[in-house]
Amino acid sequence: MLIQANGLTKIYKNGRGARDVTFFIAPGEVLGLLGPNGSGKTTVMKACIGLVKPTSGTVHIQGYDVFTDHESAMAGVGALIEAPALFERLTARKNLELAASYYPGLSKGRIDEVLEITGMQRYHNDRVQSFSLGMRQRTGLALALLSEPKVLILDEPANGMDIEGMVDIREIIKSTAAFGASVMVSSHLAHEIEQCATKVGIMHNGNLIKVAGMDEVFNTSPSLEDYYLSQVKGGENNESRC
Repeated sequence: MLIQANGLTKIYKNGRGARDVTFFIAPGEVLGLLGPNGSGKTTVMKACIGLVKPTSGTVHIQGYDVFTDHESAMAGVGALIEAPALFERLTARKNLELAASYYPGLSKGRIDEVLEITGMQRYHNDRVQSFSLGMRQRTGLALALLSEPKVLILDEPANGMDIEGMVDIREIIKSTAAFGASVMVSSHLAHEIEQCATKVGIMHNGNLIKVAGMDEVFNTSPSLEDYYLSQVKGGENNESRC
């Protein structure tokens, strides 16, 4: 498995976070984390790339422990967590050129490739400070794709996107997985996960209630939204009996 989390727990001082999260993502799979804001999705993703240290549990990427062998684990990872980290006064191209300097084996044409893939080619010489939220997201996605990652982790990637942008994001996710990458994507919108994921992880109140393949979802429910609601209500009933 390219990504594997076992008992991953991160609790903040305010008591929020994520508890006992276990999942795996095989090559070619897209795991969609679905849940409302504050359900623990971003915490899980931050822990998976070592941005926060877990309270307990482990995460392995490409067989490497993210916390004890971080450099090896991150070698094939592209990520966009929350807002993209961009240099405001530089152009989209210059931001990519700076990032490319960290990947000595990168092909010379890769910057143009990711600009084209993300629809940013025509804006490549514009400064980031003039960008809309959607354009910033596209540039952040270009940065995540730059190294041709084997693992792609995207936190609410359609944030700020118009309809065309949302469709583009879905196609990028599906094509990345089609080339054998493992993808983890989060959203609070069931429709977005439904359109691109091969399996879904239901997040609620910091807990990963259920991981299910999309075949299972549609065999038991008319839509992912209905499936989510049935799982959340079931989880609340289980919690009330404890």
